[in-house]
Amino acid sequence: MITGIALTALLVRDYDDAIAFYCGKLGFVVVEDTKLEKKRWVRIRAPGNQGSEILLSKAEDEKQTSVIGNQAGGRVLFFMHTDDFESDYEKFKSLGVKFLEGPRKESYGTIAVFSDLYGNRIDLIQPLP
Repeated sequence: MITGIALTALLVRDYDDAIAFYCGKLGFVVVEDTKLEKKRWVRIRAPGNQGSEILLSKAEDEKQTSVIGNQAGGRVLFFMHTDDFESDYEKFKSLGVKFLEGPRKESYGTIAVFSDLYGNRIDLIQPLP
């Protein structure tokens, strides 16, 4: 039986640039950074330690490079939960995170949409209790 999703692969142009964004701006933590023969195995996780980890996967060819920033076809790629929306929203803005849609109240909580360093859309959500 499947017990969960361990990793979600995210195509990136450069490991260190992606680490700088996800860890330096969003507060993710590097779980593993292992150098392999021609690539690195870089796993990051949210600081709240909930959900699957992200595997940063450096694009290896033109086909992979062509979809960096558009892995979800223009839809939201990640739905990230927060327990302090206002604080995270203000912190991310102050660090230069680009918000595409401002905060709004929905039936399920407070949400804003931002993009990562490549243009992937990400929802920041504080769910209702």
